[in-house]
Amino acid sequence: MKLIGKILTWLLVAILLIVVALYILLQTRWGAGWITGWVNTHTGYHIAFDRLEHRFASPSHLVLRNVTFGRNGQPATLVAKRVDIGLSSRQLTDPLHADTILLQNGTLNLSPRTASLPLQADSLRLENMAFNSPDTGWDLSAQRVNGGVAPWLPKAGQVLGDKATFQLSAGSLTLNDIPASNVLVQGNIDGKQIALTTFGADVAKGSMTGNARRDADGGWHVDRLRLNDIRLQSDKTLAAFFYPLTTLASLKLEQVDVTDARLQGPDWAVTDLDMSLRDLTLRGDSWQSEDGTLSMNASEFILGSVHLFDPIVNADLSPQGVTLRQFTSRWEGGMVRTSGNWLRDGNRLVLNDVALAGLEYTLPDNWKALWMQPLPAWLESLTVMRFNASRNLLIDIDPTFPFQITSLDGYGNNLQLVKGRQWGIWGGSATFNGALATFNRLDVRNPSITFNANASAITISELSAFAGKGLLEATAVVSQLPDRQTKVSLNGRGVPVNVLQQWGWPPVPLEGDSNLHLTASGAISATELLKPSVNARLEITDSKGQKVVQTMRNGALTTAAPATPPAPTPAP
Repeated sequence: MKLIGKILTWLLVAILLIVVALYILLQTRWGAGWITGWVNTHTGYHIAFDRLEHRFASPSHLVLRNVTFGRNGQPATLVAKRVDIGLSSRQLTDPLHADTILLQNGTLNLSPRTASLPLQADSLRLENMAFNSPDTGWDLSAQRVNGGVAPWLPKAGQVLGDKATFQLSAGSLTLNDIPASNVLVQGNIDGKQIALTTFGADVAKGSMTGNARRDADGGWHVDRLRLNDIRLQSDKTLAAFFYPLTTLASLKLEQVDVTDARLQGPDWAVTDLDMSLRDLTLRGDSWQSEDGTLSMNASEFILGSVHLFDPIVNADLSPQGVTLRQFTSRWEGGMVRTSGNWLRDGNRLVLNDVALAGLEYTLPDNWKALWMQPLPAWLESLTVMRFNASRNLLIDIDPTFPFQITSLDGYGNNLQLVKGRQWGIWGGSATFNGALATFNRLDVRNPSITFNANASAITISELSAFAGKGLLEATAVVSQLPDRQTKVSLNGRGVPVNVLQQWGWPPVPLEGDSNLHLTASGAISATELLKPSVNARLEITDSKGQKVVQTMRNGALTTAAPATPPAPTPAP
């Protein structure tokens, strides 16, 4: 019995020595190499670390130094200088589920090509880690990441698992090319639902704070978002800048406040922007609101050739559309003011009043082409109920027919300026007059026009201007059909004989002042030349009584010889 006891004692000592030896060897480079070799040979993963550490002061913790982990043949998922794994009795039944995991001083790379981490833990903590998530819908890169996730049950495509509470901070972060710093995010995950109870960051030299949640269908609900002192420059157009919002299933904005923001892109900019937005839901290219409001003002707003100073917008949003309570702005040296409604039913914009005062506006070089282009689908029609213009300067520098009108005043009623997404004068009445004007290098004084438009025609009941020492007066009718058949009747008294030459009429073989009468018709078509359609007759008599009659047929002119007035009958 004593011999058996001795044998068992020596056997236990040998086993203990072997265990101690293995314990010591596993904490050497040889042990680390043996463990990594076994994993790399018998699994689809690749792992490397310098050594394994265990201390009796923390008996439930294993520490790996200089760890690299990933899928064979793919970029590394994890690179860390220190990985601390806290063990518990659960390892007896679930070896890959740790009590705690601490990742320090390294990088997590999560993309479709990298491996999902095979471990789980009741708690995952990060200290001074970097985080990269390329080739996904959220191109994310973060540095100096600290925080924790509990519990941490990662799945393929879900690095935080499908049920967890998290709190993370980052010294710097870039999300879809937008940089941020001092980032803090707190929230929880429940299946496909994500709640961000608090998020904040320093963005574009300003700050952002708020809270939001994502629904199971992928739609986002922002309860509160505040942006302060943002200074952002982008290389994207305005449409491209906001495009990511249209890719979301939905985006509901309960409360958004912007203070003193400056944003700039290649063809747009806004400075000193203050904005308050309530209750707006975006879905693709459309929006909805039950009882929303928008209040906005800025120092400057630039979009293409439009440059506004001190714009102010106040509007109410509803299921029926937008009530524009106020829009005012300084524009082109003057002032613009309007109010009205955009109605979702029929995409109709109805402005109650439009006032233009003191503008010095030069028409764009391509204004005629812009006039012919179809407007966006949201603007099927535009009606101005009341229109007023005062002390404006209007200029067109088109070299084929430049013009300029100074001190342009006017008023109008029920003007329908857009129908079927096409600019025009489709209805209403208006009167305009100016102090001085130049039409293709011909100076006139006190030009004036009065017209009335309906679905069939535009009737110009009064068109007049002083030219030289005399007066020109005309009436006209312009058809609303596509060929735009037009009839004009023009009378001149005491005007220069060649007053019409700068406007396209051939020279008249007379001199001095004259009286004239012109009747003309033609088609002002958008696709055909005007001249071949013109038929006209001009009668003109100079101050000496000589009369010339010119007739135009399909743009070709014939001239009758000047008629000499009969000599006066001598007195008896």
